[in-house]
Amino acid sequence: MKKVEAIIKPFKLDDVKEGLSQLGVRGLTVTEVKGFGRQRGHREIYRGAEYQIDFVAKTKIEVVMEASLVPEAVKVIQERAHTGEIGDGKIFVLPVEDAIRIRTGETGKDAI
Repeated sequence: MKKVEAIIKPFKLDDVKEGLSQLGVRGLTVTEVKGFGRQRGHREIYRGAEYQIDFVAKTKIEVVMEASLVPEAVKVIQERAHTGEIGDGKIFVLPVEDAIRIRTGETGKDAI
């Protein structure tokens, strides 16, 4: 099993979720996060004064899946989250040792 984490622009969430659902992903976790990468935030003007915004609002998607689905899931996320603008995000793939469904005690791929 693998865990795919993606940091994307918030308005791309529905596109990514739809693409992953079509792939057969049955569940995911979404978190509103703030951070910065190479873009180092941005400047905004409010009532004539300029402000530096250090942290940019992003959406983090976390999905645990069978390793065989990972390449296609990464491709779907890349295609659906892409805008071509700076700050499109990142995708991370991590190993998952085990998963346990608390309610039933199922483990491994049966738990996801």
